[in-house]
Amino acid sequence: MPLNHTLRPAALALACVLTVVSAAAQESLKPSKPPTVPTDALRLLDLWFDAQRDFERQPGISAGVVVGQQLVWKKGYGHLDAAGKVPAGADTIYSICSISKLFTSVAVMQLWEAGKLSLDDDVAKHVPDFAVQRSHADSGPITLRSLLTHSSGLPREADLPYWSQARFPDRAALYQQLRQDRTFTYANDRFQYSNLGMSVLGDVVAAASGMPYEAYVQSRILQPLGMKDTQAGLPMPLYGTRLAQGFGPLRRDGTRTLLPPFEPAAITPAAGYVSTVEDLARFAMWQLRLLEQGGSELLKVSTLRDMQRVQWQDADGRNTWGLGFVVQRDGAVTGVGHDGLCPGYRTAVIVLPKEKLAVIGMANAVGTGSAPFTRPMRQVLLKGLRLTAPKDPKELERQRSVSGRYGGSWGSEGVVVPWGEGLAILNFPSTDPAAALQVLKYSGGDTYRFLDDAGTLGTPVRFTRDAAGNVTGYVLNGQHTNRTSPLPEGLAP
Repeated sequence: MPLNHTLRPAALALACVLTVVSAAAQESLKPSKPPTVPTDALRLLDLWFDAQRDFERQPGISAGVVVGQQLVWKKGYGHLDAAGKVPAGADTIYSICSISKLFTSVAVMQLWEAGKLSLDDDVAKHVPDFAVQRSHADSGPITLRSLLTHSSGLPREADLPYWSQARFPDRAALYQQLRQDRTFTYANDRFQYSNLGMSVLGDVVAAASGMPYEAYVQSRILQPLGMKDTQAGLPMPLYGTRLAQGFGPLRRDGTRTLLPPFEPAAITPAAGYVSTVEDLARFAMWQLRLLEQGGSELLKVSTLRDMQRVQWQDADGRNTWGLGFVVQRDGAVTGVGHDGLCPGYRTAVIVLPKEKLAVIGMANAVGTGSAPFTRPMRQVLLKGLRLTAPKDPKELERQRSVSGRYGGSWGSEGVVVPWGEGLAILNFPSTDPAAALQVLKYSGGDTYRFLDDAGTLGTPVRFTRDAAGNVTGYVLNGQHTNRTSPLPEGLAP
């Protein structure tokens, strides 16, 4: 499918830029001005991902960027298998862990729209097996709304070691244990993230719909959106070929342990689905499409808007949550979505509705936190949206001549890349590439100067050339940094 016509010519050089919007979705789109595709930012993200995978010793990473109704960039890094033979890609299947909660939440809200349940229903109305000891005898009911907003007072987990042992209970064992467990506070008193609560909501979906939970989600959410590689449970026949094998955290000796696969069983509604970058892009595009066009597709737009606005906030102003969706303010930008962390996998999908953007990050190794890479991705992209292409053909030629990989004998490895009308330098590794990015503005000859966010020019950077006119490096503060190679094929401007 051809790229959107508003793409600048330089975008065509990116081998990883493409569109995956379905024909049906494309036909249903109302005319609107498409958002700008941040080509320079995508180039920078590609180089950053390649470096971070090595520096963090990640086995495999898959990532994608959605702009409007296009998956404009998708790529894999490293390998999905322990033998290091199968490359990770946008179609690599990962356990998406707690992103599963979004499917469960959408299912609940579909049934609410159909009049099959009320969000203020007591859970026991739909699931008679639900019983838990209360920390306070005068606590109010545990409602479906409180489960969606993680404010029910239920603990995070049932008192069973299923995460540490990767052996998950079936429904009978979960409810048997639940009768022995206790809430930790009043219902609707404060936030406590709860896999247990979301697992119970899966049974609410089954009871209210008259269908098995997994069958309902498959037929009413995944199939209509064309999410063909998304399902409950790990597809073990694909383990190590398309299904990524999961690894543990990085140890002091620089190695990781291959973790055994797990069967989520009764925890499936909270953390049991698998998916791909391509499928999560379809899920993100559905949200952006519905929010822009209105009407009804899976849900009414008013329902999705309610799910994605703050429905719970602790008294101290922290822990904002929608109906199933994480709702977070990051500076002037609001992001909605979810991340996931479970044995061997970290994943996240974050949608920026106002900016018509979504970012997806997936990794087959656990680390120091969940939501891998998605905040750095969106920060770089938001900077890139403001860029304008050079009007002077000579500046385009200068960008081409100096772009590449740079590094000194003891200094950081880094890259110089086109950045709007100038250049940018980014040194690796970097956990916050948007903040670490150093923007340069042309100053004459082979000299650029640092440019801060206020538009103030700073220290000069002079590029050096050999007798043939090829760039050999740059001089900054009197110190020379060598150009070690041009940009990889497909990433050069």
